[in-house]
Amino acid sequence: MIPVQGYAGQKLAVLGLGRSGLTAAQALIAGGAEVCAWDDGAPARDAAAEAGLDICDLTRPGALDGLRALIVSPGIAHLYPAPHPVIAAAYAAGVVVDNDISLFFRSFATSDWDGFDTSPRVIAVTGSNGKSTTSALIHHILEANGRPTQLAGNIGRGVLDIDPAHDGEVVVLELSSYQTELARALTPDVAVFTNLSPDHLDRHAGHGGYFAAKRRLFAEGGPDRAVIGVDEPEGQYLANQLGQDLSDDRVIRVSSGQKLDQDGWTVFARKGFLSEYRKGRQVGSIDLRDVTGLPGAHNHQNACAAYAACRTLGLGPKGIAAALHSFPGLPHRSQVVAQAAGVTYVNDSKATNVDSAAKALQAFPNIRWICGGLQKEGGVDGLLPHVGAVQKAYVIGREAADFARQLTGVESQICTTMETAVAAAHTDAKEGDVVLLAPACASFDQYDNFEQRGEAFVAAVKASLG
Repeated sequence: MIPVQGYAGQKLAVLGLGRSGLTAAQALIAGGAEVCAWDDGAPARDAAAEAGLDICDLTRPGALDGLRALIVSPGIAHLYPAPHPVIAAAYAAGVVVDNDISLFFRSFATSDWDGFDTSPRVIAVTGSNGKSTTSALIHHILEANGRPTQLAGNIGRGVLDIDPAHDGEVVVLELSSYQTELARALTPDVAVFTNLSPDHLDRHAGHGGYFAAKRRLFAEGGPDRAVIGVDEPEGQYLANQLGQDLSDDRVIRVSSGQKLDQDGWTVFARKGFLSEYRKGRQVGSIDLRDVTGLPGAHNHQNACAAYAACRTLGLGPKGIAAALHSFPGLPHRSQVVAQAAGVTYVNDSKATNVDSAAKALQAFPNIRWICGGLQKEGGVDGLLPHVGAVQKAYVIGREAADFARQLTGVESQICTTMETAVAAAHTDAKEGDVVLLAPACASFDQYDNFEQRGEAFVAAVKASLG
């Protein structure tokens, strides 16, 4: 655990007692703070009380009196569509509102570092799609090359739950827009922006607010190096803002599909090959076509971002290439779960929006597509240009009929349940086909989260294969 510095003897409150909230409360206590904790759900309050936390009702009048700060869990709205009542009360009372990400950046460095030969470093990864894979891939590359490293944030452990740093260690953080938007301290050594596509628009009051939340990681933190995906206008704008000109190698531009061979530092993938250029000359290349854990152009973009981040730490192309080939991939993200009778079954349950599903549809041939769920704003029109490889769609979810009606030109079968969809796709599939779960929707109409949906897919595949 990382004890929180700077609040010894002061009173703070923690709102929201999930993984990050519990860890934040315990880390504050470890740093000598007095902490009261609250969650709107009784089960979470009971679990926190069993863990030894002091539970206090932050909704009652006067509950915020004397507080130094209110630490808020990322899932709780602090501005849009409306602030949580406790947060609104904190604003009115002038109580500082912050989160665990900020506490981490304020507390990670300690006097122990004075004795280190190499100072620890932090790589923070944000973006709409691919940030989990990119974060896990950076962590894997570092491990494979003998570098001490920890992975935390929106993936794995909470940021304050990691161990105090070792000499030369690299901490890799995946940070969502919910986490970057509120943090008062954001100071990574290397910051990575993968891409941007519409998501969480209600939470950020639109696409511009969503991008602004991501941009804070770079504008507030001033990282030594910035790795920026430039396949969307927002990434191009961000790279332009951060660099003095194209030759400024503090900014590494990354692309999947564009050749970036101009002055400066660039990493891009085209036709399955990763290339690194510096000052207009190629200095590294990797064949990604047989890297089984990273199928498709979207994963090649992730590979480029991870490669660039690791190059900033001095790792060589050969060591990175070897690590890419041993990367197993992440569950629920273009995960091959079975192969039988010439048919491949792929779990991409994490494809919860149109953009991520479109990338999955472009990564495989002859697709038997399992899709549907709780639709997000904008419908599915953005998918239609990318359904050329789809042989048939098997639609699940409470909105299955409406989703199927929107798939103009695609043969569809309304299945509603995962079990029915997988069984139907299995029956129809021929040698060379890919049965792909890429829902393009949230899971909450039928499942608690995308992980549970992916596990249901895997179980249904196993049942179909006997």
